Amino acid sequence: MERKLNVPIKDENLNELKAGDVVYLTGNILTARDQAHKRIIEQGAPFDISGAALFHAGPIVTKEDENYKMVAIGPTTSMRMNPYQSDVLDMGAKIIIGKGGMDDTVREALVRNNAIYVVATGGCAALYVDAVEKIEGVDWLDLGMPEAIWNLKVKNFGPLIVAMDSEGNSLYD
Repeated sequence: MERKLNVPIKDENLNELKAGDVVYLTGNILTARDQAHKRIIEQGAPFDISGAALFHAGPIVTKEDENYKMVAIGPTTSMRMNPYQSDVLDMGAKIIIGKGGMDDTVREALVRNNAIYVVATGGCAALYVDAVEKIEGVDWLDLGMPEAIWNLKVKNFGPLIVAMDSEGNSLYD
């Protein structure tokens, strides 16, 4: 099945999506790598992450005058977030975007929170950047450009493949 989702997730029922389905996201997604996840756990998120789509990515961004411009954005290896991801899912995130799969603690958290893990294809950073309409903000730039949380307004961001669904099914099994 192919499905278009609006993010942040409000009332959509993610348990209708199954491992292997293709999704496209429109709305806002947030980049977050391991240092951002760690800080979210230690200090709390700098914004409400209820319904959020978190992208395991370290974008390349330039700054022109006072405006940021996205140059490229591709997925990073998700297993680096395993120590933090379950707790962040328990805080309300609904879609995790990355590559390479995640462990069983994350699988359990996806089921517990009616959330999904979707994979973005590595090497497609130029394709994905075309779906970024605007950088709406950045938090924790002190962590460095790739580790900061970038709030991205996107349209038809994808294709993304549901790799772990909210019923515990995984393409990695």
